[in-house]
Amino acid sequence: MTAPTIDESPDPPLRLRPPRHAVDPRAVGWWSLQLVLWTAVPVVILGVLGLLIPPARLWLLVPAGILAVLGVLAAVALPRLWFRHHRWEVTEQAVYTRTGWFFQEWRVAPLSRIQTVDTVRGPLEQRFGLATLTVTTASAKGAVKVEGLDAETAADLAAELTVATQATPEDAT
Repeated sequence: MTAPTIDESPDPPLRLRPPRHAVDPRAVGWWSLQLVLWTAVPVVILGVLGLLIPPARLWLLVPAGILAVLGVLAAVALPRLWFRHHRWEVTEQAVYTRTGWFFQEWRVAPLSRIQTVDTVRGPLEQRFGLATLTVTTASAKGAVKVEGLDAETAADLAAELTVATQATPEDAT
């Protein structure tokens, strides 16, 4: 007698539909502010050095200006693009996310493999009323993160997932 193949198993294979939940719309502002801050640091450094070092003024202020323009364009365009393509879902079997536009990445954490569920709220996230839900498994790829959630939604999901994983009869390894 031969061992059954995956197709012959009594349980149907797990099929995940595309995740239907978008991140909170306030995430656009949060992402935009992050991009502005990350761009502002080198722009200010180049600008100050350009003003303090007259022989290098042109070589420092031109890149500062170019970087400032690129930073503003990125802060306006990228968060809106990310908002359209970041999705998440929690089902009875798994937590999963889809991110990316050009390079799409799906991350799936079966409930039976979840080890910890955390919420994180950095200073900017707190300012926007957002949180990041982090679902940790034993995967070498790392945790599944759902960024840009409403803080209350993230706390509720963390509580629900904690109860659901405790009720799941697997060993989470």
